[in-house]
Amino acid sequence: MANCEVCGNDYDLAFSVETQDGSRHVFDSFTCAIHKMAPVCEHCQVKIIGQGVEADGHWYCGAHCARSEGKVGIVDHV
Repeated sequence: MANCEVCGNDYDLAFSVETQDGSRHVFDSFTCAIHKMAPVCEHCQVKIIGQGVEADGHWYCGAHCARSEGKVGIVDHV
């Protein structure tokens, strides 16, 4: 069993996530993983669960929020 690094739950079905830099994180639920790892939209402050939009090193939940922050030429991919 492993302890979730967010809530501390000792859970036999915990899972690990390895990031691009090789860091390893252990969670007991997707909720805890999202809480810890999902980026936050720099305009509306929601957690970005889907693809999001990256512009000049800044993350937004979608093109509307990026444009609201002055980013030009940003469109949602559909």
